Amino acid sequence: MSVRYAGARHAGLSEAKVAALDDLESRVFAPRERIALRFVELMAVDHHKVDDAVFAELLRHFSEAEVVELGASAALNLGLGRLTAILGVEPA
Repeated sequence: MSVRYAGARHAGLSEAKVAALDDLESRVFAPRERIALRFVELMAVDHHKVDDAVFAELLRHFSEAEVVELGASAALNLGLGRLTAILGVEPA
């Protein structure tokens, strides 16, 4: 897999989960992980689709503070990823 998953592997993400990232509904992910991945994917692709149903599902698995932390982390990483792409920075 790509170098972009090196940090995730180092943090303990299994190869099975890395391979399943193309299928966010995969049963290799726990329900909590699936909604977090869906939320972050929607933030990256079409943030207008983060609706009340998505938030309700998030709040079934995360506290409000955790949703804010997840969203802020995703926003920071998405923004940095876009900036490095614009600047032409290659991964180390």
